[in-house]
Amino acid sequence: METRSQWGTRAGFILAAVGSAIGLGNIWRFPAVAYENGGGAFFIPYLFALLTAGIPLLIMEFTIGQKYRGSAPLSFKRMSKKAEWIGWWGALVAFVIGTYYSVILAWAMSYSVFSFNLSWGADTEAFLFENYLGLTVDPGQTGSFVPGVLIPLIIVWAIVLVILFRGVKKGIEIANRIFIPLLTVLFLIIVIRAITLPGAITGLNAFFQPDFSAIMSSDVWVAAYGQIFFSLSIAFAIMIAYSSYLPRKSDITNNAFIVGFGNSSFELLAGIGVFSVLGFMAGQAGVGIDEVVAGGVGLAFVVFPQIINELPAFNQFFGVLFFVSLVLAGLTSLISICEAYISAIIDKFNLSRTKAVLFAGGLSAIVSLLYATQGGLFFLDTVDYFINQFGVAFIGLVEVIAVSWIMKQLKDLKEHANGISDIQLGSWWTFSLGVITPIVLGYMMFDLFRLNLLKLFPTDTGNYEGYPDMFISIVGWGVAAGALIIGILFTLSKWRNEEPSEDLEQSEEAK
Repeated sequence: METRSQWGTRAGFILAAVGSAIGLGNIWRFPAVAYENGGGAFFIPYLFALLTAGIPLLIMEFTIGQKYRGSAPLSFKRMSKKAEWIGWWGALVAFVIGTYYSVILAWAMSYSVFSFNLSWGADTEAFLFENYLGLTVDPGQTGSFVPGVLIPLIIVWAIVLVILFRGVKKGIEIANRIFIPLLTVLFLIIVIRAITLPGAITGLNAFFQPDFSAIMSSDVWVAAYGQIFFSLSIAFAIMIAYSSYLPRKSDITNNAFIVGFGNSSFELLAGIGVFSVLGFMAGQAGVGIDEVVAGGVGLAFVVFPQIINELPAFNQFFGVLFFVSLVLAGLTSLISICEAYISAIIDKFNLSRTKAVLFAGGLSAIVSLLYATQGGLFFLDTVDYFINQFGVAFIGLVEVIAVSWIMKQLKDLKEHANGISDIQLGSWWTFSLGVITPIVLGYMMFDLFRLNLLKLFPTDTGNYEGYPDMFISIVGWGVAAGALIIGILFTLSKWRNEEPSEDLEQSEEAK
């Protein structure tokens, strides 16, 4: 069997893992979630969630990948032959996310160019949806390709596939060694500029002002766990694949703490930058902060261009920095998303990296063309909602229950991690994964299923975003269920590239 690729340095792995965790959601999701859930007080449940779910789950996935030396499907198979499907489910969810995540990067790339002459004009919302995306069709219709999205999308995939072709050490590691420091420098410049704007202190006060009564609500705690869970690239095969390239004696727990706190530090930095400029915008418009707070696509491609229009000086430069930062944050995440399923294909079918990237990465690029059409936003919005809520979150619940309750692997994983790590795991880790995380994720999934299944009935208020029943059934529920079904089907095919799992530890010790 061909020797498994390895990271060139520990720093290379940490930068890649941090790059995977730091993505678009850090910039456009965390600030709004924190503001809406108690402001400064939100950091109490957020830190608690990081220490009882985020870092423990990172340690678990790092240990699984490093111990079993394989992609998510191979690692789960080596834990138990009946668990392979969990790894494939995660890999297929990563595939789906990669198809539309690349399109959002294409938008950011376009807006980086638009920033030079503020092409979006005064009505930034109309520009995004009508002029740029050409959203003139109904949900379920594709219309024609939008050249302004299609061309940068091709560029995004060209960059990502070239990096993946070059492999772990010469491709992924080098890219993250360049992109992550550059992203940090650019975003620091953005934040420094933001906090010097008139009204910035008003925005920061709104962001940090604690509402301690809010943390008495269970919804706030669920929001904290949800933010940690979705921002750390947990449960869809990425961190298992990345850690499988670690040398056998690599420190696991230290790496997990560095990645976890590195990701949270960037989220805090993003919150400072975002609310500084929102404070400026509120002051310019003479309204309260609550009237300008937004998240997601609306914040990045509608609100921020409005803010950039109003900046007193160097507004084009600020715009370029902001959207280039989005591109860099997104590229490092997209690379990791693609590696999750490419490594699985390599392991299962004994393909060379070149063939696996060409097939799996190429297929993802082809599917992504759907979102570059006039109706692409409707498809993107629906797939994103359902695959995240009923893919990523559900896999996390299944994964932690399978590892801790069914396969009872926590003791073995803890012993493995403690044998090579400076920070020793104790009852905190096993209690977090065996009790706290399953309860919180279970509650989240129960609530999500309750709310969304009710919408299938005509007596209710309607489907997600009021989209047609058939569209939601196929593009929403169908895609989310399809990732699971196809993942199960993959387990039925024969492995062509695996040494006997029972001999794994012995062969590794011999090396």
